[in-house]
Amino acid sequence: MTNTLDRRTLLRVAGASAGTAVLAGATLAAGAPASAAGAAFRHGVASGDPLPDGVLLWTRLTPTDEAQPGSGVGPDVDVTWQVSADPDFATVAAQGSLTTGPARDHTVKVAVTGLAPATTYWFRFGYADGWSPTGRTMTAPPVDADIDRLRLGVVSCANWEAGYFAAYRHLAERGDLNLVVHLGDYLYEYGTGQFTAGGTVVRPVRPAHETLTLTDYRARHALYKSDPDLQALHAALPWVITWDDHEVANDQWSGGAENHTPGTEGSFADRVAAARRAYAEWMPVRTGADGAIYRRLRFGRLAELSMLDLRTYRSQQASGVAVDDPRRTITGDAQMSWLKSGLAAATARWKLVGNPVMIARLDIGALPSWLLGPLGTLLGIPENGGVLNADQWDGYNADRNELVDHLRATGTRDVVFLTGDIHTSWANEVTTRATGPWEPAAAEFVVPSVTSDNVNDFLGLPAGNALSALGAGLLRSTNPHVRWTELDGHGYGVLEVTRQRCRMDWYHLADRTRAATASRWVAGWSVGAGSATLRRESAPLV
Repeated sequence: MTNTLDRRTLLRVAGASAGTAVLAGATLAAGAPASAAGAAFRHGVASGDPLPDGVLLWTRLTPTDEAQPGSGVGPDVDVTWQVSADPDFATVAAQGSLTTGPARDHTVKVAVTGLAPATTYWFRFGYADGWSPTGRTMTAPPVDADIDRLRLGVVSCANWEAGYFAAYRHLAERGDLNLVVHLGDYLYEYGTGQFTAGGTVVRPVRPAHETLTLTDYRARHALYKSDPDLQALHAALPWVITWDDHEVANDQWSGGAENHTPGTEGSFADRVAAARRAYAEWMPVRTGADGAIYRRLRFGRLAELSMLDLRTYRSQQASGVAVDDPRRTITGDAQMSWLKSGLAAATARWKLVGNPVMIARLDIGALPSWLLGPLGTLLGIPENGGVLNADQWDGYNADRNELVDHLRATGTRDVVFLTGDIHTSWANEVTTRATGPWEPAAAEFVVPSVTSDNVNDFLGLPAGNALSALGAGLLRSTNPHVRWTELDGHGYGVLEVTRQRCRMDWYHLADRTRAATASRWVAGWSVGAGSATLRRESAPLV
């Protein structure tokens, strides 16, 4: 949608005498200062996609001054890596080396295996007798472990030009999180001045023009990973990430994008290939042999997390009654089959879905045709009413109906969608014609943008203005399954998963244009096990 390493966290097994494993926070010790050689690791370190026996590690090396990101020059060099269960690396649990060079933009990605489950580890990379900054990560618990609690930081939509990534800093400093889930728009493709903070460029992007080529996308990734708050959060916690549209171009679909003009910007297929290659190089994410990014991770018996790709396989956006066409898809057939079968077969209590765009209905301007009956068909009203944003699941009603019908037919409960994209905060119940208005099939928590413009920014008004408040009220009154929405705040979410409930807390920044800005708790909503009905919480998580 356009329009220091003193960090605490991570997973530790405790309470073994009671026969249960508890995910608990721990204090992140400061890593040793980087040596002159270690200063070559200018883009930090990161980890991602934890498994019970391993985790993915990432860094980028600048071995010579000319070997800048996207330059395509510089020597092939050997990089070592170490993983240890203690911060001073007195005992090394795993280590190795590999060669990197300009062919992969001097990035390093290592899939470490042979580690112990549910264990906190420190990691670092070595080059020319020096070490990178130290990162901290965790492995997932065994698939059959009884986990009492899991806490996730949840983020989406970080536009460099619109502000500072203070949301990442606040998450890195919490000390109670086990994982970060990023739901897409990790970066933006626009040239400088094309998508700003309500018309103001807070800090200009590099390259200054829109990203189109492999060189462009590599340089943009490098810019984002130069941000100290982003580096801190990557070094403090493992991330699980998916992409949305801006990792390529706005409103992307399988054959094009709103923000791509073939006549002047070349082949869209070439642009996608460049963007996907840079993403694979620069992000701590596992992809399939065919480049597929949708995947599933498990955290004991407590939760499974299915991460979706809603850009690569989708049909072009449509309007009017075309949004009901069963030939159109947002997931693609293979991913839909994978999602349905995985949710139905899951043995974990909670089925979390990393969902880049909103799945809950948003009926605008007319009642849904399934409430109007033949009159709705006669008037040409889409099944779920007028569509405000056809880039969401609202533009692909058949896929949403198929998924919800499957959940109901298989008796699949405790499904919670974690959503980004629309830069605003929502607590929704997922309903369709099959469920009726009052029998939701799943819950959905939508997090705000880290920095990207939202309603008051587009209106040129201060946060909490009367128009935004009126709009939120109208949305809730015409959509009873929307239990809460706030349209102005930027920030992040914190999700707590226990056996009894799944709860999201929303935190908003005081001023996204200030690096040192504070954040505040604005709301909490939860869903109990066995139910899809949301409940408002009266105080923040402790």
